[in-house]
Amino acid sequence: MAKLKLSKKTSTALINSLGAGVVPRIGVEHIAVGREKELKSLLQNLDDIAEGVAAFRFIIGNYGSGKSFMLQMIRNRAIEQGFVVADADLSTERRLAGSNNEGLATYRELMSHLSTKTRPDGGALVSILEGWINKIQQEVAKETNLHPHDEGFDDQVEAKIREVVQYIEDLVHGFDFGTVIISYWRGYRLDNDDLKNASLRWLRGEFNTKIEAKAALGVRVIIDDDSWFDYVKLLAKFVAEIGYKGLLILIDEAVNIYQISTTVTREKNYNRLLGMFNDTMQCKAENLGIFIGGTTKFLEDPNRGLFADQAWRRRTKESRFATQVDVQEFLGPVIRLNPLSEAEILTLLQRLTEMHSTHFNYEKTLNSRELKEFTQEIVNRLGAEALLTPGEIIRDFISVLNILHHNPKIRFSELIHGSQFHPTAVGKDSGVNEDNAAEFSL
Repeated sequence: MAKLKLSKKTSTALINSLGAGVVPRIGVEHIAVGREKELKSLLQNLDDIAEGVAAFRFIIGNYGSGKSFMLQMIRNRAIEQGFVVADADLSTERRLAGSNNEGLATYRELMSHLSTKTRPDGGALVSILEGWINKIQQEVAKETNLHPHDEGFDDQVEAKIREVVQYIEDLVHGFDFGTVIISYWRGYRLDNDDLKNASLRWLRGEFNTKIEAKAALGVRVIIDDDSWFDYVKLLAKFVAEIGYKGLLILIDEAVNIYQISTTVTREKNYNRLLGMFNDTMQCKAENLGIFIGGTTKFLEDPNRGLFADQAWRRRTKESRFATQVDVQEFLGPVIRLNPLSEAEILTLLQRLTEMHSTHFNYEKTLNSRELKEFTQEIVNRLGAEALLTPGEIIRDFISVLNILHHNPKIRFSELIHGSQFHPTAVGKDSGVNEDNAAEFSL
């Protein structure tokens, strides 16, 4: 594309996703406005994780404020910088803890979405392991002048693999994790697909019984609902040892924890989250980042939110100094996505207009005056506070662009000032997907 320099694939993904009210998987950086300070703070966390420490951040905002958008943007940046990234949305089936392996289900989802620069769409576990083995083979060949089929070559490779595994074995569950890594190497060395597949199944948390794991791999433990986060910490240490900058875990839709009706189950999830928070903030984990997207109610509700627990309230409530002068502390554990200014909304609409016209190869028909007119119409009908959450207007605006493109006889002013144009108000229903844009009706 001319000005935005987007490929056809990227512009198609953006228009299709935004038109359906879904956060795009690629290209989000091209339409991001007004989040520079928030993004800078999260990128600083990535630098810290690469240095060997851990980070934990909450990204908090109302429905449509762009939490999923921000998580997607930091995901793309992290992959580009050489991190291993895994993301998952919480739901009724996927939580942090539960009585029916809901925590394990979240771990399995994270492992299926494991992504790297060479495998950005997930399923990267095999490429991580085999890329590491190939790298070691190249190092051994260079250092010893041996070839892969020479006697002693595989022994040299296994010795180097064990050097990495030794760094992990002293950690909780590290010995069994290391044993499975060695088993994968042996399956690779012997061209034994059954052994490799068994190792992958164990790492993905797919064994249901310890007996089954013992028979297949010789290990006496499996990844379960109680231990899955320990293995996330092990994986972070492992990927850092083999050349990646670290592991970034992105968990969205934390409002699903807030919506758990049973107090005991909800508190169990909050306690698991607290354990994850403490481990990262106290440096009990290395090269690990955890970013959580949630609504304001998830954080602040005094009856069911995190603030209902004094331990969480003490950790996440803003300093009284920040609240006195009404500013945000971007280095604290909580980043709040405040409303965008009208100027930032206007910039967003200009980018969407340019992207749409270039993608469909037509002359841009909307000028700055008309975009301001659209902005003002939203303000007048919804109120300024509603306008400034981008999710409430993006899908509406994409729909307007689509209608004007396919119906050139319709005038812009007639369309947006028509009696049937009803911009959707800010989502108040806690059951609504918080980052999906609202509906547009004519």
